[in-house]
Amino acid sequence: MDEDIAWAVNARPSATGTAELREDGDCIIFRGRLSLPEDGGAVLEVGGALILFDLAGPPVPEGVDGTWVEVRAAQDHVTVWPYGV
Repeated sequence: MDEDIAWAVNARPSATGTAELREDGDCIIFRGRLSLPEDGGAVLEVGGALILFDLAGPPVPEGVDGTWVEVRAAQDHVTVWPYGV
């Protein structure tokens, strides 16, 4: 993912607590549970997959850690690699 989380720009709270990945026009929407580790980054868990993000301004509001959010990214900023366990 070549996209930073910019709250109220490409990330917002979700009223739905279910993981989702969908296409919307020229964007990909990721819905998942957001974690904010102490290193200053962000992790979005979408259906068991972890997506790492950097944070950009404006800052993420207090109380968002552990909540469901939607992150919108341009299609050309999303790359998927196969992964096997």
